Amino acid sequence: MLTLEFYRNLPEKQCRECGKKMDEQHECYVQECERCTAQQKA
Repeated sequence: MLTLEFYRNLPEKQCRECGKKMDEQHECYVQECERCTAQQKA
């Protein structure tokens, strides 16, 4: 149960470029939202 509490208490994940809240899982390695990622590729 302690592990589950750890993940519930993590802060919401935000894009490191624009600060927008991301709906990704907290343990995901992606640091940018889809919009910022698309702008970087363009």
